[in-house]
Amino acid sequence: MKTMWLRRSLPVRVGLGFAAAGVLLALIGIVRGNVPLNLLSIVLALAISGGGWFLVSWAIATAAVDVEQDLHEHDSDH
Repeated sequence: MKTMWLRRSLPVRVGLGFAAAGVLLALIGIVRGNVPLNLLSIVLALAISGGGWFLVSWAIATAAVDVEQDLHEHDSDH
C-alpha cells in the first residue's frame, strides 16, 4: 500500500489528501442534517466535495511543481 502511495506524483497525493478532507467535511454535513437522507443526495454531496477539493488542490499543486521545475532549469542554465 505504501509503495502505491509513493508511486503517485506529488500533485496527486496533495489532491487525494484534500479530497479526503472534503469527504470528511461532507460527512460532517450529512451527520448534522444539512443533506437530505436519500442515497442520491449523499452520493452527490460526497462526490462533489471530494472531487471539487481534489481538482482544485491538484491543479494548484501541479502549477507549483511546474514553476519549481522551471526555476530549477533556469538556475541550472546560468
